[in-house]
Amino acid sequence: MKTFSHGISVSHCKGATERLAIEAAAVPARVVLPLQQNLGVPAEPLVQVGDLVAEGQKIADSPKFISAPIHASIAGKVVRIERIANPAGFPTPSIVIETAEDAPPPASGVTRSWETLDPAQIRGIVREAGIVGLGGATFPSHVKLSPPAEKRIDTVIINGCECEPYITVDHRLMLERPADLLDGAAVVARAVGAERILLGVENNKPDAIGRLQAVIDQEKRRGLQIVPLKTKYPQGGEKMLIKALLDREVPSGGLPMDVGAIVHNVGTTVAIAEAVCSGRPLIERAVTVSGSGVRTPRNLRVRIGTSLAEVLNQCGGIVDDAAKVIMGGPMTGTAVSSLEAPVVKATSAILVFTAREVRSFAEGDCIRCGRCLRACPVGLMPNYLANFARQKDWDRVAAYHVTDCIECGCCTYVCPARIFLVQHFKVAKRELQIRKAR
Repeated sequence: MKTFSHGISVSHCKGATERLAIEAAAVPARVVLPLQQNLGVPAEPLVQVGDLVAEGQKIADSPKFISAPIHASIAGKVVRIERIANPAGFPTPSIVIETAEDAPPPASGVTRSWETLDPAQIRGIVREAGIVGLGGATFPSHVKLSPPAEKRIDTVIINGCECEPYITVDHRLMLERPADLLDGAAVVARAVGAERILLGVENNKPDAIGRLQAVIDQEKRRGLQIVPLKTKYPQGGEKMLIKALLDREVPSGGLPMDVGAIVHNVGTTVAIAEAVCSGRPLIERAVTVSGSGVRTPRNLRVRIGTSLAEVLNQCGGIVDDAAKVIMGGPMTGTAVSSLEAPVVKATSAILVFTAREVRSFAEGDCIRCGRCLRACPVGLMPNYLANFARQKDWDRVAAYHVTDCIECGCCTYVCPARIFLVQHFKVAKRELQIRKAR
């Protein structure tokens, strides 16, 4: 069974939702849309307070290449444009829309065949739809589809691993919308001129593997191959997938395109199919709502900008001893500061945990056990990096390649001293960015 070196085994905790179909959540009466929803330059408002907007209308954009527009996820009136706390608790410029009876209707949909489009047209459609990586990284998808001419892409990899515990929406999309997924993969391949498409799926999802293979066989789709992968965390990381599927190693400081590949996750690929074939911008996304603190776990299709409180209410609310809410998976997600925070493009899951499960630890001293080195899927030395970061020795932090850290959390998970390794690396990366900008 194909896989990568190092990594860890984790409890999957997917049983509560993996057999639940994705349902449409109720359309909210109010949405909060932060203007920073991509890894890159934030968007700037194209509307003013008092404007009436249609569902799907572009309301913010940026002329910068590494950015993505924002669209109204409901029809209504713009009632506020101001700084509002994002899910991490930081004030972020945001647009607030409330439903209004006199709001304009949505634009008419389009139906088109992706096979009639050239690569430049595909990239333009994907950009205008505001699509970003929906696995959590939120890198603008049109940028991935625009490799430099000297970077020949021969393989598109679709990440169907969904290796984070609890999250099951990509699993469900593979079961419920296999044709859309395969169409999206073909669109991506056409955009970058790739001849081969590999769909990597962990072997704990045999039903998804079987469903996709059946559609490929029935529709006689060529150039597509389903590759079962060993179930291990973080199998869904770009570099891990490329190593497992192609036996190619992305160089330090490099990108997948440097070894002839690009990677999109399942949710992003389906969104690309929707944008290209149906003209639908990214105004909603699939979200797993789970954890012992949720009364009725569900997989929901949620309008971006809906408050976490409203989504949780549609899942029966939270239990009395709920103590922590995490947006995203437990390994890489972010603890939210308020349930009034909105669902954003990066929200793959809303997880609620009880007081019994949430414990605080004080950092201990490194005992030099080497577990973090054996776990790191990138081959870094987390123990040394943490020491250098604590000492604010930024030159040595850079020399030991902290920027190659993918923040998967493996090192922190296995550390017996409970050292907050990933947090130290995040601080170090931020410091290096600041120093570079000076």
